[in-house]
Amino acid sequence: MTLRPASGRTNVIALLAEVFREQGFEGASLSAISKATGLGKGSLYHHFPGGKEEMAQAVLDEIDAWFECEVFNPLASLAPDAIDAMFNAVTDYFRSGRRVCLVGAFALLDGRDRFGARICAYFRRWNEALAQALVARGYGPRKARLRAEEIIAGIQGGIVLARAMNDTASFDRLIVRLRRRARRQTP
Repeated sequence: MTLRPASGRTNVIALLAEVFREQGFEGASLSAISKATGLGKGSLYHHFPGGKEEMAQAVLDEIDAWFECEVFNPLASLAPDAIDAMFNAVTDYFRSGRRVCLVGAFALLDGRDRFGARICAYFRRWNEALAQALVARGYGPRKARLRAEEIIAGIQGGIVLARAMNDTASFDRLIVRLRRRARRQTP
């Protein structure tokens, strides 16, 4: 994956995210990162003096900021359409399952030990915000927590299935079913 040379730290972070999505943390060599960003190792260290770990932290910061703005805060607003807005946002963000969830990938692969607290905080925040929005829809607190877990696990599993089968329609169908589950209070 060779792209045009990136300029500025923000542009580099987007390219780094794709390298980490494709190769994992350990698999992403500085040579692969340099090739993908179009930057030499010296330029990479200029932007990220802490090396590859700082690069991954910067990518996780960007993901956290996006989810805070597009998913967590809207859910916390308890607006009537907050849950539907979440489904729309994650469908767009994960490109109907074509884009790996980097936080999920780090949770499963080599980044778990290194970024465990960040990974846990991301999923905990999503689960709590979604559970609160479900309570606002009339769910009891316990049922809301369980349904939130089910929905988030469904989204993450849907990404894996869509990529494994090269079938984004399966992700889109799953999102339709999860939306219905979010509306119903039955088990």
